[in-house]
Amino acid sequence: MLRGGPVVQIGVIFVSVLGLWVGARLLVDAAVRSARRFGLSELTIGLTIVAIGTSTPELSVAVDAAYKGLGDIAVANVLGSNIYNLAFVLGAISLLRVIPVAESLVYRDGLALLASTLLGGLVLFDLRVTRLEGALLVGAFVAYTAYLLRGSQSDGDGATDQSLGDGGVTRPITERIDFPGRDAVFLLAGLGLVLVSGDYMVLAASELARGAGVSEWVIGGTIVAAGTSTPEFAVSLVALRQRSLGVSVGNVVGSNILNITGIVGVAAVASPLAVSGSALGTFAWLVAVTLLIVGALWTGRVLSRLEGAFFATSEVTRWILGLI
Repeated sequence: MLRGGPVVQIGVIFVSVLGLWVGARLLVDAAVRSARRFGLSELTIGLTIVAIGTSTPELSVAVDAAYKGLGDIAVANVLGSNIYNLAFVLGAISLLRVIPVAESLVYRDGLALLASTLLGGLVLFDLRVTRLEGALLVGAFVAYTAYLLRGSQSDGDGATDQSLGDGGVTRPITERIDFPGRDAVFLLAGLGLVLVSGDYMVLAASELARGAGVSEWVIGGTIVAAGTSTPEFAVSLVALRQRSLGVSVGNVVGSNILNITGIVGVAAVASPLAVSGSALGTFAWLVAVTLLIVGALWTGRVLSRLEGAFFATSEVTRWILGLI
């Protein structure tokens, strides 16, 4: 129980968003530096290490909500975050600059994004996710990640094509801070901050939903989803500024694959999930957005400003329809 009225609850949500963003960035910075020491290609880092780091808020919120019996917030957060990532994050980024992407990311990871989304929908079709189904989802993500890591070490995919570069996404926050055990400290601090922030966000969002008469599904799929997606947005903006254009897309694609498989899976393993019928409508929207994004990338290997405007507008429309 979180004491206080709507103003306090909204304030807690905003502070939690800040905590999630800072915590995730600390995790990302430390994880990327560690991964580079093992010789991973930077495109693979964007699809795996950076994606995992920026998805830690969704993981924290989903697992915490699952333990509290709030299946709607756990799953709505994941589906809403995936829609927000594809439609708003990529849409807004492409409004700032046309985004060309690597061929391997378009075909290999585009297909993986479609497959993982459809797999998640198959599991959610009966409005329940059992522990066994959760374990299968986690296994699918582990298999995809292992394939990427093996491919990165064998052929260096993406190491020179639109990579993170020397300026990468890590430099702005922690690159200039150096002391013994720096990465271990940042990993632990980031993880702790994400876990605490995620717990308070779930509490505040559920109380706000009950008090305002808005369903937990709507709150989880809009406010919480946008909040937990702030790391993806931040990393994509920084990558764009550093001219690491492939990372702007790779971060989002990797995060979405992780969200629908790894995060829903881990949450279900922690505590089986039950969701409302609203999940099917939100999932249908996610499938539509995913098909349009992947189709746009396949046809031109680029996201134009016109396409970005369309996708960003579609997300604003979804919010309006959900909250009215």
